[in-house]
Amino acid sequence: MEHDDELDALGLLCPLPVLKARKRLQAMPSGAVLRVLADDPAAVVDIPHFCVEGGHTLLSQTNEGATQAYLIRKG
Repeated sequence: MEHDDELDALGLLCPLPVLKARKRLQAMPSGAVLRVLADDPAAVVDIPHFCVEGGHTLLSQTNEGATQAYLIRKG
């Protein structure tokens, strides 16, 4: 799926992937899609929770080896 911006959060531990995603999404228009790459094991729980709490839509969550990729549509 196409995305408007990408955030490389590889090597960052909780809560940094979510905090950086929040900051990046704030600068994007509603409906835009952000792709987040993370390798923090806690991200599999933190990012979906962040989307629900922030009113964003988690479009997909996939594993690419040790890396997780998330597509988030800004609410």
